[in-house]
Amino acid sequence: MPSKGFVYLVGAGPGRADLITLRGAELIKTADCIIADKLANPALLELARADAEIVNVPKRIGAGSFTQDQINEILVRKALEGKTVVRLKGGDPCVFGRVTEEVVALNEVGVKFEIVPGITAAIAASEYTGIMLTDRRYSSQVAFITGREADGKQGTNIDWDVLARFPGTLVFYMGIGTLPLIAKELIANGRDASTPVALVANATFPTQRVVRAPLNEIVETCQREKIEPPALIIVGAAAEGESELDWFMKQPLFGQSIVSTRDAAGNAEFARMIANRGARPVEFPTFAIKPLTEGNAFLHALAELTTYDWVIFTSPNGVDVFFDVMATLGKDARVFASNRLAALGTKTADALARYGIRADFVPTVFTGRELGTQLIALANLHEKKILLLRSELATSDLVEVLQQGGAQVNDVPLYTAVPQTGDPAALREQIEQGQIHWLTFASPSAVRNFFKRIPVDVVSAGNVKVASIGPVTTAQLDKLGVHVRLTAPEHTTDGLLGAIEQVESR
Repeated sequence: MPSKGFVYLVGAGPGRADLITLRGAELIKTADCIIADKLANPALLELARADAEIVNVPKRIGAGSFTQDQINEILVRKALEGKTVVRLKGGDPCVFGRVTEEVVALNEVGVKFEIVPGITAAIAASEYTGIMLTDRRYSSQVAFITGREADGKQGTNIDWDVLARFPGTLVFYMGIGTLPLIAKELIANGRDASTPVALVANATFPTQRVVRAPLNEIVETCQREKIEPPALIIVGAAAEGESELDWFMKQPLFGQSIVSTRDAAGNAEFARMIANRGARPVEFPTFAIKPLTEGNAFLHALAELTTYDWVIFTSPNGVDVFFDVMATLGKDARVFASNRLAALGTKTADALARYGIRADFVPTVFTGRELGTQLIALANLHEKKILLLRSELATSDLVEVLQQGGAQVNDVPLYTAVPQTGDPAALREQIEQGQIHWLTFASPSAVRNFFKRIPVDVVSAGNVKVASIGPVTTAQLDKLGVHVRLTAPEHTTDGLLGAIEQVESR
C-alpha cells in the first residue's frame, strides 16, 4: 500500500493568473495531481508538469458539476494513492472557500496538509477599480459577507440589523443571484436607500466591469446591464470610488481583445505583454518552430565557424535553436570567440545576452535591408566571410545587400516555420461577433498561415483592425489584399503594442 501523500490547499488568487503567490505557483509546478475549481484561472494549469493529473471540479448547477462531498472524496482518494496534491481554489482558500470541510476529510484519514493563502477577490476588486475599502476618510472597517449560504441551511447567520447599521464597507461574495434579497433586507433594516453600491464583475481581467447605483436602484441596474457572476457587491461610501485611483481601467488598451499569431512560445510571451497593458490576449498559433540543425548546411558551417568574420542572427528563435544544439554538444558561447556578432533588433540582442554574448552590432532600424546597409557603413565587408543563421523562409534582401558590399555570404537555414492546423472555429466566431479588436502579425509566415485558416473577407467583415510589426510583414498582408491599419515604426513587439496604444488613445 503506498504511503500517504500530501495536500496543499492553494489560493489561486482573484482571477488574473500572475496574481498567484510565488509559493502557490511553485507548488503547481511540482504537483502530481491538481484538483482545480472553476474560478481558478486555467492559465495556471500551464505551469503543471506534463505528466501531472488535472481534475477540474466546477461547483455549478447542471451537468458536469461536483458537490462538495464528491470533491472531498476525490481529494482523499488522490492523497491516499501517495500523490502530492494541489487543491487549487479561487481567491483565498479560507474566505468562503469551504476549506474546513476539505481539511476535516483529510484529517479523518490522517493525510497531512498545508494551506497556502491567496489574494481574495474583494481586495483585488478594490485595488483594480479605485474603490478603497478602508479609506480612513469614510470607512475604518470592512465586512466580508457571503451572499449565498449553505444549501438546505435552516435560518441564517447573517444579522441584517447589524449590517444595516455597520459604519463601514460591506462586501458581498457570490451575491448576484440574491441581490434583490440583499438590497431589500438592508433597506428594511434601516440602511439609507441612497447608499452607494458598486458591482464589480470579472475583477482583474480586461473584461472587468463596474456598475454603480444607489441601493434602491441597484437590482434594476444590474439586470439592465446584464451583470453575471463572478461579481462582488460593494455597499457603502467607498463604492463611489475615485476616478483618479482607477489605474487599471484607464490603461489605453483596457478592454481591447488582441490576437497574437506567433508560435506557441512567442504567443505566450506576447500575451503577457498584452495583459500588462490591460488588454485581453487571444493566442492563435500559426506555426511551430522546427530546427534544421541536423542538415548538412548547418553542420558544415558549424565545423568552419572560426573562419567567419561576422555571424548574424535575425531572430530570438534562431538564437535559441542554435544554443539548444550547443547544449547537446557540450559547448557554450565560447564557440564565438573568434567572431563578431550582429543581431537584427533588440529582442535578438537580448536573446544573445541571455547566453552571455553582447552583440557587436544592432541596426537602428530592424529590417534585413537596413542591417546590411548599416553594417556595410560600419565595417569594410569586402571579401569578408559572413554567416547568416536564420529562418529558411527569410527574404533575400539581407543577402543581396551584403553581397553588393563585397561580402562572401553563407546563408544557412537554422530553422523553419511549420504551419499549424488547429481548428480556427472559435477565433472565427469571435471575429464574426465583433469580439476581436486587433489582429497582430510579426512575420510573413504568420500572415500566410493565418489566412489559410481564416479567410480575408471574414476579417474585413468583422471590422477588425490589423497591425503589422514591420514593412516586410506589411508587404505580405498587402499581397493578400488585407487592409493594414498600422505598421509599427519600431519593428519589435513592444513597438507594435506602442503603436496600437497610440491609435486607441486618440
